[in-house]
Amino acid sequence: MFLSLNLFFIFKFLKYLPLKQKYKHTVKEFKQLIESSDSILLATHVNADGDAIGTSLALAMVLKKLGKKVNVVVPNDFPEFLRWLPGNDLISVYFKEEKKVRSLVKSAQLLVCLDFNDPDRLAKAEKDILAFNGKKVLIDHHPNPKQFTDLTISDTGLGSAAELLFYVLREMNYDHLIDKDIAEALYVGIMTDTGNFNFASSYPEVWETVAELIKLGICKDEIYARVYDNFSVDRMKLMGYCLNEKMTIIPGSKAAYISLSLEEMKKFNHQPGDTEGFVNLPFSIRGVKLSALFLEKNDKIKVSLRSRGDFSVNDFSANHFRGGGHKNAAGGEWDKPMDEAIKRFVMLLEEYKNELS
Repeated sequence: MFLSLNLFFIFKFLKYLPLKQKYKHTVKEFKQLIESSDSILLATHVNADGDAIGTSLALAMVLKKLGKKVNVVVPNDFPEFLRWLPGNDLISVYFKEEKKVRSLVKSAQLLVCLDFNDPDRLAKAEKDILAFNGKKVLIDHHPNPKQFTDLTISDTGLGSAAELLFYVLREMNYDHLIDKDIAEALYVGIMTDTGNFNFASSYPEVWETVAELIKLGICKDEIYARVYDNFSVDRMKLMGYCLNEKMTIIPGSKAAYISLSLEEMKKFNHQPGDTEGFVNLPFSIRGVKLSALFLEKNDKIKVSLRSRGDFSVNDFSANHFRGGGHKNAAGGEWDKPMDEAIKRFVMLLEEYKNELS
């Protein structure tokens, strides 16, 4: 009986340490790099979302507590509804501050890349950031990470990079440094990348992690309001326009799409982050299993894809829109006009109709 109880508690303890065994040594090396570096630069992906910003700021604040000089670089502007997060004054936006970023790259002793698996996700900042000639570390949860860093810590089974960072910090024995501000940043990353726990969160460890963050004093309801109830009037009108004028349900395919041109977004004073979540709107319709959002950019069409069930938009995007991501959430691009991107999407549905049935 005593042995059985011991095995039970050991099993529970191991389950609560979901960092993969193969990364234990890598994390140890990462900790050694942190301790031997005075100046550390963190970088995340273009069009940074809640996970990118939350993970970056959480790590930045931990490193500050360790006495490090820390800076965060994002390729372009990030959404207004994330600017309340503690530590956001550490962020430099590349397209506004190119010279400053180059200086930060030159002065840093360690570069940590967060929440992206391919250097091209740095967009126009890629060349300058990866000119860094010191040690580089990647912390990410997207499939098939490219080998562009010296150390890689990647777990595609987790719903967010923020959750992975929580486990990494604990493995490095830095979890005692996590205070309410850092917990808020981690929670924002977990909450937003799981769509407020509507997907990629059907495993117990994520809830155990959230419980630990709540114990540190965060108010999850207040954080939700700051992120999801903090939009502009223009954004809400744009969403209404999408639902009323731009959402198309494709008969017999269980698929839908929304498209927005540059002119349409300009009409509603579009700001970074305003279309966040629009790709999920068609899922409120009974039977929809696949949804796409097409946004016109200056030189391409950005494609966001979401699915419900077993249909992999990661594979779909990689095969047809030069992209990738997760099984049920992915993105890509198309370098031809909007109507051709939509036409391609609709034609492909015939090929995949059995998988969507």
